[in-house]
Amino acid sequence: MTASEIFSLCGGIGLFLYGMTVMSTGLRNACGENLKGILEKAGKSRLVSVLVGVGITVLVQSSSATDVMVIGFVTSGMMSLAQALGVIMGANIGTTITAQITAFDIGVFAPFLLFAGAVVSLFVKNHKARDIGNVVLGFGMLFVGLTLMKRAIAPLSETEAFAAMMARLSNPILSVLFGVLFTALLQSSSSSTVIFQAFAVQGILSYQTAVYLVIGAAVGSVMPNILAGLTANREGRRCSILNLLFNLLRAVLILALITAFPQVLEWIRALSPGNVARQIANTHTAFAVISVAVLLPLSSYIVKLSERLLPVSEEEAKVQEQRRLVYLTQTSRIPPALAMEQARLEISRMGHIALNNLEQALDCFFTLNDAKRATVEVNEETVDLLARDIVDKLVELRMQDMSPRNLNRLYRMIRAVDDIERISDHAENIVEFEEILQSGRATISEEALGELHTMAVATIRSLTLCFWIFDNNDFDRLAEAKDLEETVDDIKDEITGNHIRRLMNETCSAKGGVIFTDMAVYLERCSDHALKIANALADNEVL
Repeated sequence: MTASEIFSLCGGIGLFLYGMTVMSTGLRNACGENLKGILEKAGKSRLVSVLVGVGITVLVQSSSATDVMVIGFVTSGMMSLAQALGVIMGANIGTTITAQITAFDIGVFAPFLLFAGAVVSLFVKNHKARDIGNVVLGFGMLFVGLTLMKRAIAPLSETEAFAAMMARLSNPILSVLFGVLFTALLQSSSSSTVIFQAFAVQGILSYQTAVYLVIGAAVGSVMPNILAGLTANREGRRCSILNLLFNLLRAVLILALITAFPQVLEWIRALSPGNVARQIANTHTAFAVISVAVLLPLSSYIVKLSERLLPVSEEEAKVQEQRRLVYLTQTSRIPPALAMEQARLEISRMGHIALNNLEQALDCFFTLNDAKRATVEVNEETVDLLARDIVDKLVELRMQDMSPRNLNRLYRMIRAVDDIERISDHAENIVEFEEILQSGRATISEEALGELHTMAVATIRSLTLCFWIFDNNDFDRLAEAKDLEETVDDIKDEITGNHIRRLMNETCSAKGGVIFTDMAVYLERCSDHALKIANALADNEVL
């Protein structure tokens, strides 16, 4: 094999892989927010989850992209592990469409696709049209790359060294391992399968060898998923393990099937006699469909196995328990008045988590305690999840026959949930300032810190009273809460004036000054939100 042929092969593989990336990115951009909407439908049933996985992967032409999105949904609590496994199974079917497409011999049209895609991508201003142009451009690159590969590898069949290497791959175990490693390197089972197709078309690989390579490719495809799971929380890491478990079980299942019933492969080959590219594509699809059909009923056991492999710590169990609704567990079987009271208790519980989170954030800021930062971030996520679930329940409650007074209270409760969530958001903002101060990228004078501490103490007093009013329905102290909120406002005005004086005297740095100003604003807003919460259920508001 000459140097020119080697360069041509490398160029073909590179163009093919880049074309896959361009096409996949264009498809994702063209679909936009629709992908999120499709994923949110995955919770209806296991079968729906599988169909969602198939649909999204066909749209984005990348099971890895689908799996990474699923990890994000699981990590954020928007999808359960059972739902995620269904989507992962579907993604394994959807990714086979690439091999089905490339089995068509349309390389003669590839240059035109390149031209058309480039014209639209470069000269059309409409973003949606440009995304579609990128899809066509990537599609053209893919087939041009395949054509280059086929031409470059044709002489390989006459090379003794390469023929010897291919002979070793006739061993099923070696073929599977090679498929795992090759796909892990490419991070795409569809890409590796198409490359195997190209080798088989040129007579370098036999159909039997390609079958075992495809089985290994399915296992190797989990590498991007595992890498994405490294930075996720425990549920996200479990999602990565789910993908690995499913593909390992899939490999074992298919190996057992074709060993016990070799006629299965003959049946698949008979569907496309004389067309090895189509035979490999059909094998890829058939293996995926068979695996899902057999393992889908066992999905609950696979989920439990992933949970056992990565058990929850005592601290994480406490956080998970905190994120479950305690009072507002149902809305349809109880009187609306009772459900409203349960909603108030649930909101009150969420409020105290947010109040504690602000206290933790302030302690983190003033003591530069890095350990508290992680706690604040976990609590912020808890508040967000509770806010979402509580609002969902309140919307369900809205569907019931309610009196005008209760309906008004319901809307005000939804606003109170939003105010509580904003308080916790500000807590997260505050620990970000601590990180900046800890790194030395900004400094704040002792005088400025003392003023912020005074305002922080007043803010916590304001929040504590306001949440007490909400907890006890004791609106006689609303005037006192209003006075405390005004005290926080007065402190903010006073220390802001002092801050301007320090800036003019150059006794405070500009970066530290920005943190000081933002801190004062956040503390004032927390007090404002707290007063709104105190007034949420009052007949006569004091604002």
